[in-house]
Amino acid sequence: MKFLDANPFIYAYYKPRRELTEYERKLKESAKQVIARINRGEEEVITTVVHVSEMVNILKHGMTFEELYEVLLGLFSLDNVKILRVSREEYLAAVELSLELKLDPNDALAIQVMHGMNVNEIYSFDRDFDKVSGIVRLPHL
Repeated sequence: MKFLDANPFIYAYYKPRRELTEYERKLKESAKQVIARINRGEEEVITTVVHVSEMVNILKHGMTFEELYEVLLGLFSLDNVKILRVSREEYLAAVELSLELKLDPNDALAIQVMHGMNVNEIYSFDRDFDKVSGIVRLPHL
């Protein structure tokens, strides 16, 4: 099992108004491959409602409501995707961890959830995870 950060969805689905750089095209293609494997049931992943919300907050600017609805409906209907709730206390603990790790609170929440579920791999394009001991970020681009 792996943790699924918000940004693979963002890279896979967001339609920018400008031409992408070569590196951004590689990220987008890699993200599409990750999402395709998840959609086919080849990967078991966990994420949180916070990370889904983060993804929605970005994608709503580049997709129609119908397209976003389809993405969300698909995500919530997959048996190989577990979307976890986050309590006030859990998020507060993540905020405190974010100070310790010098990470964004949502990234610290991902680390906290991963530790709690004995997961050490994360699908993310955020290089900040590379500095967290015991965490392997996938894919490496």
